[in-house]
Amino acid sequence: MTAPLLRPGRDEDAAGFIALVGACWAEYPGCVMDLDGEVPELRALASYYAGQGGALWAAEAGGRVVGMVGTKPLDGGAWELCKMYADAGQRGTGLAQALIDAAEGFARAHGAAEMKLWTDTRFDRAHRFYEKQGYVRSGPIRVLDDLSHSLEFAYAKPLAGVVVRVLDAAGAASVEGGLAALLRDCVAEGAALEFLPPMELAAARAYWKQKSREVALGQRLLLVAWVEGMLAGTVMLRLESSPDQPHGAHVQKLMVAPGLRRRGVARLLMRAAEQAAIAAGRPLVTLGARGGDPAEAMYRALGWTECGRIAGYTANAAGGFDDGVFFVKRL
Repeated sequence: MTAPLLRPGRDEDAAGFIALVGACWAEYPGCVMDLDGEVPELRALASYYAGQGGALWAAEAGGRVVGMVGTKPLDGGAWELCKMYADAGQRGTGLAQALIDAAEGFARAHGAAEMKLWTDTRFDRAHRFYEKQGYVRSGPIRVLDDLSHSLEFAYAKPLAGVVVRVLDAAGAASVEGGLAALLRDCVAEGAALEFLPPMELAAARAYWKQKSREVALGQRLLLVAWVEGMLAGTVMLRLESSPDQPHGAHVQKLMVAPGLRRRGVARLLMRAAEQAAIAAGRPLVTLGARGGDPAEAMYRALGWTECGRIAGYTANAAGGFDDGVFFVKRL
């Protein structure tokens, strides 16, 4: 199969755009197109985005439009990803990746700090794709007064620099897949994360599903880091719940993606975790580390105090045992 040609979209592509959007909507029960009543911009889409300072792309194969995506600036330095569709016959070919790369690259080149999008709650295939690109659910569901009775999820991600955010329950649920892959990869490298390699992805997914449930219950805080729009790391705060420890929190699962280390991500995550603990009214924080790991030296450099050490506390992948070192910090 010849790869589609990705080019700037034109107003003359209107018939192809209308056919593509209509076909994609028709895959989902209840999704219908009211062209002139709800999406009249499809008749001159290139002009529509150009008029808002944005851009539009079309993917063409065999003289037919098989993909499209647009982007436009929003207030506050964010850009919106819009009208992203791929023909059913092109899915799995890398076309969707090429489309989103084009839109994000254009937005980044024009100073975008964040990328946002809206997607119908029924478009589960699209949700999985966006989540693989580092997007997380953000904010409330939007209700549209249209013939399809549409409800839409908001997704967003930082696009530039190194950024850490505390996720709510919806965000935590949407990042389960990305964090599962991160956990599996870090365990495979021998990181001290309470698991031994090899770790199955299904087990990692089950772990994060439980943790996102605990975020929803208010039992822990989940922080995630991005580097230039890529999911790069995470750390959690378990909020102590016993009556005599209303002021305590425990740091868990500090991880940075193997290919994105040495950029200060771990330190930034720890600093953000400390701020989150203060905001949650938990000024006493604790954590455990494997003796001799680089993380041990980092914790000391960040002002953590060793409060105990247990020889042979944890098993390792080589069949031996490592010391456990425990730290405390009063914020």
